[in-house]
Amino acid sequence: MKGEFHSPSLEHEFFPGQLDPSRLWFNDFAGGAFALDRLMIIRIVMVLAVTAFFFFAMRKPKLIPHGVQNFAELALDFVRIHIAEEILGKKEGRRFLPIIAAIFFTVLAVNLPTVIPFMNISPSARIGLPLVLAVVAYVVFVYAGIKRYGFGKYFKSSVVIPGLPFFLHFLVVPIEFFSTFVLRPITLTIRLMANMLAGHIILVMLFSATNFFFWQLNGWTLLSAGTIAFGVAFSFFELMVIFLQAYIFALLTAVYIELSLHADEH
Repeated sequence: MKGEFHSPSLEHEFFPGQLDPSRLWFNDFAGGAFALDRLMIIRIVMVLAVTAFFFFAMRKPKLIPHGVQNFAELALDFVRIHIAEEILGKKEGRRFLPIIAAIFFTVLAVNLPTVIPFMNISPSARIGLPLVLAVVAYVVFVYAGIKRYGFGKYFKSSVVIPGLPFFLHFLVVPIEFFSTFVLRPITLTIRLMANMLAGHIILVMLFSATNFFFWQLNGWTLLSAGTIAFGVAFSFFELMVIFLQAYIFALLTAVYIELSLHADEH
């Protein structure tokens, strides 16, 4: 077999500062302030797609849902019952359902391009989007605590463990502060980014190996059948990871809100 093997590269997708300006959209508008690369375009497309889906499904809601409305309500009920109300209870679950559902469906939608042909990349694999989502979750759970207790009592309840000997507070308070107000958004960000980046790299390696064995390595063409089979199998596994990452991100957001709402029970 004759052909050309193209070695994979992550440089242009994950290090946009290295990208040729000519490959950016809107680079000449407002001095490049609104320049978009392929990954950012995919983010926008997927967010608009999930927004359009729910708008279309709920544009004329019926008492007995069917078709697209039925599917949309099943999806929302999953988030409501198994995440929001499971962690926060019915009252607080319904109160915070909009933000929890928005986070769940945003993460789910922007991760799907990992396995969509001609996209083949997760926008969550670059740190910007996971960081924004983590900041949103951070603001919501801090707001929930301050709204219930006031700033001073919420802050004190979050970092001071009652009943400890006085001298131990000098050790425990900084640890609790770091864990609650610093580590939570960091772990939310890194968990999502690292999982999606790792999955993307594995898929790139498997399908690049298929390309290499099929076109380049004489005598090893049949090996490409094995690598492409592994690639397809891992694509289905990645679908499960995509769902799990959306579920875990939304679940942890609900857990952090619950901890803030009951900070006085620390």
